Amino acid sequence: MKLSITWKVIIFVIAILIFDQALKIWIKTTMYHGQSEPVFGNWFLLHFVENPGMAFGWKFGGKAGKLFLSIFRLAAIAGFIWYVRMLIIEKAPQGLVICVSLILAGAIGNMIDCAFYGLIFDTGTVFSSGEYIPYENTISKFSLDGYAPFLHGCVVDMLSFPIIEGFYPDSLPFIGGKRFVFFGPIFNIADVAVTTGVLSIIVFHWGFLKKTGKS
Repeated sequence: MKLSITWKVIIFVIAILIFDQALKIWIKTTMYHGQSEPVFGNWFLLHFVENPGMAFGWKFGGKAGKLFLSIFRLAAIAGFIWYVRMLIIEKAPQGLVICVSLILAGAIGNMIDCAFYGLIFDTGTVFSSGEYIPYENTISKFSLDGYAPFLHGCVVDMLSFPIIEGFYPDSLPFIGGKRFVFFGPIFNIADVAVTTGVLSIIVFHWGFLKKTGKS
């Protein structure tokens, strides 16, 4: 039986979510915050951190900022669901539909962390005295007494690629002598899905969007 594009999108999004959430839950229940384990030498690590803000570790405000981001994510998810449906109805190229579905899956993946991880895990990064306080030397467990209310959980990040590490030359102003890492951000499967979807649209489908007036 040939699957419709709608079912392909549903299966695709669910598959990414399962992969994303399985890795996040495994990391959170087997590693403590800040723990790092090599995968391929020193250039690919599993480094567990929790992100209270946006993708790649970027932060935005305190509790109010966190709530705003969670609500924004919910609105973005609703918008992408509508957009994918419109693309399917208008018979847009399947490649474009899959790219937008990648972004949708990534947004849902990180939203699950924000919405529910604070409710189902006993420990996590919490906002206190004007800053987010991480926890160390403690492995999280599932619990009915969560660490944060609904929409205030933190996103689990773990993929680290410190390909090049070193120090800036002392002669450079402002940054001289400071340590640098390329590539520094720590991220997750959901972030990869969003980034891949956006870049693929720009590279492969921007012409179609311009031609149809959707860019």
